[in-house]
Amino acid sequence: MKIGAQLYTVRAYCQNEKDLGRTLSRVAAMGYETVQLSAIGPIAPRRVKALCDDSGLQIVLTHNPEGDFLNNIDALIERHQLYGCKYAGLGMLPERYHSPEWLPHFAEDFGPAAERLKAAGMKLMYHNHAFEFARMPDGRALMDHLLSMLPVDLMGVTADTYWLQFGGVDVCDWLQSHAERLHCVHLKDYIPHHFEARMAAVGQGNLNFARILAILKGNGVTEHALVEQDECYGASPFTCLAQSLAYLQAEMKHERER
Repeated sequence: MKIGAQLYTVRAYCQNEKDLGRTLSRVAAMGYETVQLSAIGPIAPRRVKALCDDSGLQIVLTHNPEGDFLNNIDALIERHQLYGCKYAGLGMLPERYHSPEWLPHFAEDFGPAAERLKAAGMKLMYHNHAFEFARMPDGRALMDHLLSMLPVDLMGVTADTYWLQFGGVDVCDWLQSHAERLHCVHLKDYIPHHFEARMAAVGQGNLNFARILAILKGNGVTEHALVEQDECYGASPFTCLAQSLAYLQAEMKHERER
């Protein structure tokens, strides 16, 4: 399992080619070897790939707008072939599918794209937030419905540790129960701040990352764990990325020495 950086964390510094190059260089200097592309600016894919290559960073996961899956799957596949990236992510369930009336259409709409990705040696990856764990009228969580629609060979889950905790599930139990879908995960810590839940650099919050890492390393499925921190609350996102990586490297070293 490789530890990578989710560029959404530093999205403000990825909106043009020059800034993206600077950001990738800083991320590589921290010790990261892989990245996820998410919320970067309108930069030509060939230039994105060249900038990543220049910094020695491998693109392992992306987030893409729903239109790319529903209306432009050929271009999406071509872009991922250029990147050398086999995981194409949907970062958020479009709002219309949140309702019990429209949720059943998800498989009908996204299933053909998932099939095309599979045929190209790639996979659709769904990224969770917290709302998926709300109960639908039949008492089942929206996430349970969602996962029942597309089988494991067509859709994986980029499990987000913060949002699992926020959604009220047992993070470690959920990761163990859905291991077969977890080719990629987002590592993000969770900490209370007065009466507010906040995101934190990995190792700075309350999640049991020693156990989380052991579960992910032991499942035989997870290839990429991407550090992400959507909000840094005034701290530098670069500092937060570096702090998370330092903790994870120390924890994994400690695990090897046990």
